[in-house]
Amino acid sequence: MPIADLLSLAAPAVHAATGELWHAPGLAERYPRYLIAMHGVIRASVPLMELAARRCAERGDRDPVAGPLGRYLVAHAAEEAEHDEWLLEDLALLGYDPAGVRDALPPAEVARLVGPQYYWIEHYHPVALLGYIAVLEGNAPAAWLADLIVAGAGVPEGSVRTVDAHASLDTAHADEVFTLIDTLPLTAAQRTAVTVSSLSTCDALLRVFDAITARNGDRR
Repeated sequence: MPIADLLSLAAPAVHAATGELWHAPGLAERYPRYLIAMHGVIRASVPLMELAARRCAERGDRDPVAGPLGRYLVAHAAEEAEHDEWLLEDLALLGYDPAGVRDALPPAEVARLVGPQYYWIEHYHPVALLGYIAVLEGNAPAAWLADLIVAGAGVPEGSVRTVDAHASLDTAHADEVFTLIDTLPLTAAQRTAVTVSSLSTCDALLRVFDAITARNGDRR
């Protein structure tokens, strides 16, 4: 089954979690927690892709997947550079100290989302990272979300910069990664790895959203 079709099966659960995240009472308190969690996720994006690209380069011509995968990762890492800093700037407009957010221990749910990718890159094959990327890019913020946050949380328009930018950027990025997965000469085992990675990512992402929704209070 194509990865895009597989992820469509998880879509109802993701939509339910995001619906609670954005529409339940208390958005003003919840939105900064979302930004903090997403900073923990996005700060790992470029390092993950750079690590996977290095492992692809080490595999060289003996691995027919490594060349095109490595080129994609290098290009995509450049596109994602400094997006974690955008989140810190958004948080600064909400009164949060960027240095404090950067230095704080990321939530355990974030580590459970990102951590498996390091393991699979180092101990199986960097292609597993495509499952992770497909889930994150395939669940881009909706085009209307930034306006909803400004109205519902009463935050400055500048503090939704990252949400607004990713609403437009991630649609093209999702198409790109799904096309790459479909065109790479993956073995059956590698295709399974991408699938397992995507399912693991879906499950962990739901736990991140649930934790943001359930957690009370905030930190500055």
